[in-house]
Amino acid sequence: MILKPEALIGHLERAAHADKLARIYTIAGDEALLSIEAQDAIRAAARGAGFAEREVLHADGRFDWSLLVGATSGLSLFADKKLVEVRLPSGKPGKAGAEALREHAHNAAAETLTLISLPRLDRATRESAWAAALEHAGVWIDIPKVERAELPAWIGQRLARQQQRAARAALEFLADRVEGNLLAAHQEIAKLALLFPPGEITLEQLTESVLNVARYDVFALPVALYAGDATRAVRMLEGLRAEGEALPLVLWAVSEEIRTLLKAKSAADAGRPAATLARELRIWGPREKLLPQALARLTGAKLAALLARCADVDRLVKGLRAARRDSDPWLELSDIALALTTGR
Repeated sequence: MILKPEALIGHLERAAHADKLARIYTIAGDEALLSIEAQDAIRAAARGAGFAEREVLHADGRFDWSLLVGATSGLSLFADKKLVEVRLPSGKPGKAGAEALREHAHNAAAETLTLISLPRLDRATRESAWAAALEHAGVWIDIPKVERAELPAWIGQRLARQQQRAARAALEFLADRVEGNLLAAHQEIAKLALLFPPGEITLEQLTESVLNVARYDVFALPVALYAGDATRAVRMLEGLRAEGEALPLVLWAVSEEIRTLLKAKSAADAGRPAATLARELRIWGPREKLLPQALARLTGAKLAALLARCADVDRLVKGLRAARRDSDPWLELSDIALALTTGR
């Protein structure tokens, strides 16, 4: 069965009380902190249910999948229940691995609890036979990415666990400092419990005590561009530059979004509905919700001019001159981002 991450603790408590933990738990997701916490909760429940022996299998590209059969079939003299962890960092078990996981899903013994950890899977892999077999035989938990818009509420919930709270402005400030880095966010929140007593933490206190540990993903930049969030877009570009991200990749990400928006704008002006455009142009997730807002803000002429400007930035990246452009391509890219977010 599929279980949401927030329902895991309740499930484990009920299952442990009834002595009915699932035979297989699969954790899939790219948020390392949330995946680790989910795995820790399952390990604790397994220990409490008597799964005293533990074996960890690292299933890399050269892994011998017959070891999975051996790990789940042989118990030591000192334990009658065993926890077997299978860590599959690629999320791609290969033909032999897929067959081994399917076989394991059908035949895993009740005396063995299997914990499988994976990255977030693409649609084709998620719908594969081996993934379906694991879901059917046990509990499958997809760990979603915590988007920037959700981060202040997430921080607020974590603060509440340690009897602390903060105003919205303070939560937004902290979110800006830890965006894209939940492990660092966890550390900063834990530090606040040591620095301040229970109760409200002010913006001034946060400003003095929180480090800037944000990490930016170039493929998250389009969300800020669609949303018209100029401050965040420029901050992300500055962060990507400081982290040494390849400028051609960042330029490609921005120019591709401009090209997509130009196609969408042309179709929207012809009367096509936004929902249809999003599907045809593969605009998914937060970008799909923000598409009407972006199209209302930007004209076709503006988008065409910005796409031409991206071509000038490409010349600068290659060491060539571009008339009427700054010699620093990062500054030019920031100006393009500002134009996209403001419509001016």
